[in-house]
Amino acid sequence: MSLKLLTPVDIVIDSREDAKHPEFRQLFMREGLRVAVQALTAGDFLLLAPPGKQSLLIERKTVDDFANSIRDNRIWEQSKLLQKSAEVDGHRPLIIIEGSLAVLEKYRNWKIQSILRVIDTLLLEYNIPVLHTPHKEATIAWLVAKAKSLGKTEEKKVLRMRVEKKPMNIQERILYVAEGLVGPVLARRLLEKFKTLRNIANASVYELMSVEGIGEKRAQEIYAIFNTEWRGEVENA
Repeated sequence: MSLKLLTPVDIVIDSREDAKHPEFRQLFMREGLRVAVQALTAGDFLLLAPPGKQSLLIERKTVDDFANSIRDNRIWEQSKLLQKSAEVDGHRPLIIIEGSLAVLEKYRNWKIQSILRVIDTLLLEYNIPVLHTPHKEATIAWLVAKAKSLGKTEEKKVLRMRVEKKPMNIQERILYVAEGLVGPVLARRLLEKFKTLRNIANASVYELMSVEGIGEKRAQEIYAIFNTEWRGEVENA
């Protein structure tokens, strides 16, 4: 791994998160924050602090993301990665859960005690604080306010980002594409089952459901990705 030196910034946005939600970067900059976009080892946002204070490495999850990560057990792998990455770089980890947990209980038949049990495990066993926000706008408002509260931009740490010396090989690129569909755990299961991305793309909903951890809704989402016509427009949700 080599190091790339950057000038002080307020917020670093993970490049994958920025590709999905460019409105975060636009709104941060509108609020006068200095923003960088880089591939983070873990998390979606890194809020930098001056020397002597801890920066925050933040994973943002909508309630649906949170429920899906519990269902396929990705939550524990992701949380360990967030915790480890924060510890290595001297940051403090934080998970934001965005949206109403009552929606999961009412419309997806989740038992509220099961959801709360996961949250208390994150808090008490993983030592990762969990912040609950009602919607995306509230998340953005909090991130802006928190970034500003950590100090003036010019006083903040100069960020040294790890960047790979060499591009990904073909096996790493295959896994990277699959992870974009379902995350790291289910990506490996899909590839172990179907062997190639072409076979995953050609699989039926029923065949996709034969993979452990992939229910009907997730299978339909994967199928739709490979079988929905591209119209050249993307809505910023």
